[in-house]
Order: sequence, then C-alpha cells, then structure tokens
Amino acid sequence: MASKKIYTIVAVAGILTASSVAWWYQNANKSSMGITVPGGPGGFGSPGGRAVGVELVNVKKMLLRDDAEAVGTLRSRQNVMMRPEVAGRILALGFGDGARVNVGQVLVQLDDTLQRAEVQQSLAQLSIARANFKRNQDLVAQNFVAQRVLEESAASLQVSEAQVSLSCARLERMRIVAPFSGVVGIRNINVGDFVKDGADLINLEDIGMLYVDYRLPERYQGKLAPGQVVELKIDALPGRLFKAKVEALDPLIEPNGRSIGMRAVLANGPGEPIAPPGGKKPDGSPAGSPGKPGAGPGAATASAPTQPPSKPQQAANSAKVADGKSNKPANNPIAGNGPVSGTFNLPTPQSLGCPPSQFDRARVAPSGSNPSGPLRPGMFARVSAVFAIKPDALVVPEEAIVPQGGKQFVIRAIAPSEMPTQPASATASAPEIPPGTQYVSKRVEVKLGIRRGGQVEITEGLNEGEPVVVAGQQRLQKDGTPLRVVELGKPPGAAASAASSPAPGGASAPAAVSSASAASR
Repeated sequence: MASKKIYTIVAVAGILTASSVAWWYQNANKSSMGITVPGGPGGFGSPGGRAVGVELVNVKKMLLRDDAEAVGTLRSRQNVMMRPEVAGRILALGFGDGARVNVGQVLVQLDDTLQRAEVQQSLAQLSIARANFKRNQDLVAQNFVAQRVLEESAASLQVSEAQVSLSCARLERMRIVAPFSGVVGIRNINVGDFVKDGADLINLEDIGMLYVDYRLPERYQGKLAPGQVVELKIDALPGRLFKAKVEALDPLIEPNGRSIGMRAVLANGPGEPIAPPGGKKPDGSPAGSPGKPGAGPGAATASAPTQPPSKPQQAANSAKVADGKSNKPANNPIAGNGPVSGTFNLPTPQSLGCPPSQFDRARVAPSGSNPSGPLRPGMFARVSAVFAIKPDALVVPEEAIVPQGGKQFVIRAIAPSEMPTQPASATASAPEIPPGTQYVSKRVEVKLGIRRGGQVEITEGLNEGEPVVVAGQQRLQKDGTPLRVVELGKPPGAAASAASSPAPGGASAPAAVSSASAASR
C-alpha cells in the first residue's frame, strides 16, 4: 500500500517537472526567434511588440444612386369591356380582331327593326302635334277657340317630343360604339348570335399610354413625390430600359405590409438600349452614342410601329365617322389583321331625326393612328425609383466599418508623425512604435450614407485617398498600434515592384509600400 502511494507521488512530480521544462523551453525558443506572447510583456499593442498584419484599401469616389427596387404591373390607361344594355341579336360587327378603332366608331350593331319603327311612329305623332298646335294658335288669334285648347295642344306637343327622345334613346342602345380610341381584343361573338344584356362582347384597351402600379415600403414616404422619374425593366423585353413618371401616390398605407401604392405613367415606345458591362450597346455602338435606330432586343416590334395615316387619309376617316348618312365604319386594319368583319350600312338615328347622342357630341376627328409599342397590359415590370444621384460619393467596403456603442468607426492607417501628442500618463501605456514603421492605426468615427453593392457611403469623417483597414481590426485595440500591410495572393516580389509604381491620383499604393518595407525587414 505504501509503495503505491510512493509511485503516485513520483509520477505526479515527474509530470510537473516535464511540464515546467517544456514551458521554459518554449518561451526560450520564442525569445530567441523574436516572438512575444500576446497579452504578456511585449505582446501585440504593447511596448516591444511586432506590427499587426492588416489589409488596407483607399477611400475612393464613385457614382451612387439613392434608389429603391420594387415590382409592378403594367395597366392600360383606359380599358373597358363592351356590354349591351339590352338583349338582342347581333346584326353586324364593325371591327376586326386586334384592330385599332376610333372614338365613336360603331363596334356592334344589334337588330333594331322594332326600335326604328317606334322612332318613325313617334316622329309621325310629333308631326301631328305640331300641326295641331299651329292650327290652334291661328284659331286663338281669331277668337274661334278658347285659350285652354291652345294650352292643351302645347302640352300634347311636349309629350310627342318626349316620346321621340325616348324612342331615339332605345334605338341608340342597339348600337355599341367605342367610348375612346384604342385597340380591341379577340372577339368571341359572331353575326347572328343572340346576346343578353350585360354579356361580355369585346374588350377595348387604350395602350398608347400605360400605367405601372407598384408599392414601396413606408420608410420611403418622405422621398416620394409626384413627378419623379422611375426606371422600368421588362422581363419580356431584355436589354431595354423604359422610363415612367410618377403620377399619383395612394393616400392610404396598406396596413398588412406597411407599403405605399404608387402609379406612374409611360409612353408605349421602344425604350432605350441598356449598355452591357463592356461599354457597347446591343447594336455594337459605344455606350452614350445614339445607336442605330431599331437595333437591339425587341426592336423588331418596337422600331416599326404602324405608320400614322396621311392627312388626306385622316380627313377621309373623319368624314366616314362623322357622316350621319353612311354608318359604314372605317377600315383600319393593323399589321397581321385583315379588314373589319361584318361591314354594314344602316341609317343612323340622327338621320331619322333623333338628337345627337353623347358619343356623337364627344366624337372628334382622329388625331393620328394612336401608335403603340411593344408593351402590353399585364406585363411584369421591375421598377427602380430613383431619388437622387451622387456622382462623387466617398465609399469604403462594408468590411471597413466597426460598430461600437451605437456609433460607426473605421480604422485609418496614418504615418507615425501624424499621431497626436498624448499626455505623459497616456504615453506610458501607448504601444511602442518600432523604427521604420510605415503606418499606425487611428480609430475615426464616421457617418454612413447609402449602401450599394458591398460599398458604404461615408458622409463625414474621411477624405478621398485615405487608407483604411478592412481586415484585422479585431487586433487593433489601441490607437498608434504599428501596422504591417498584408496583400493576399501576391508574392513579396510583386508587392515590392508595386511599391515603386504610383497609385491613381499620383500617390503610391500604401499597401504595396508597406509590404515592401515589411519584406525588407
């Protein structure tokens, strides 16, 4: 039993002795190689310590855009589904599939035989009432009849006029006319079909101008205003950029997503080509040049819109629309469509003596062919709302930012001579700067701006060209710590050669200079 205790004591003593020897040998080895232990005498950031390896970049200027991204949907500026107010049988169609029509053009004519007969009957009654009123006026002037008879005939005349207006209104309902100029869709009705009141006949879209509806988070509310320009990218038309103008903001913030509804308007045109990274437009011309008309993706559709008709043709179309005796619609085919189907020639209600309808009063001569480009309602759009453009923003990589205590800092690399003088008490605890040190650290508070693509705008605290630390900040606890610049992926020879070459702006690259000095040491 005693021998076991002796063996245990000897083993423990041997282990302790071996550990002490190993610790002494390790420290002696490090001292002979010039390596010090962090945290002890001669550690990093303390007197006698070596420089800390860091990576540096220079503060630079670049173009930054203050914008927000959203997704939107294209919509027609005006669109309507044409529906009849009364049931009836289709007598004729005044349009072709996908054809462009003018305001006031008759699209669908229902069978109006009974309504025309009612108009003729009411007109005959009106003629009789006028004749009686005229005769009674003469008889009252000669004192052959009483004044009461004249008043009764005047009332009968008013009733006859109201009957004419009522019968004309019923006749007008048998015609379905275009309330505005636009492009009709694909029909699913034919001549001879019996349609009920309220049935869908044909959709009419005004696509000369389009709306884009999108939403942005409520934090952008202070930056939004009508009249701002937004940029659109359409997935169906790659390589093209479209610009729209904000027309209205929704006063109600959506409570679920806390977002603001926006509406912008844009012309249905070919858009602008987007210059690729190589600096060439899709047509091969340099970026910034006008380029070849009609070149680029989507140009086959966008660059060849239907040519507007000549002035004589416009006058002829206007005459056909405004003529009350000939209700034959203008034949306005577009590319890929034949003439209108189901042309007809019926007297208009106005030719029978009816007063002008609301569309006849609003009808004007077409100002052109209402051209349209490649955009269509329902397309998906990627919206970029541009609030401001800063051409000379000072930026640093996001890795250079050191948050601390609710503030943002960066660590500058400055020359030892630029270090401010410290009091005697602070000097005693400051790191010792070895002779020949190129840079030391200095913590600087900064204010941040826009963040884009891994870069952060510095609005206050730095100047252009100043070197800042982007890697190794966690080992820089005190200002004035000596820095040893490390360039990853470059051999010492390359770093030394780069030290002699001037950096942009006439100054030598600080990283290369420090690497060369470190290599020489």
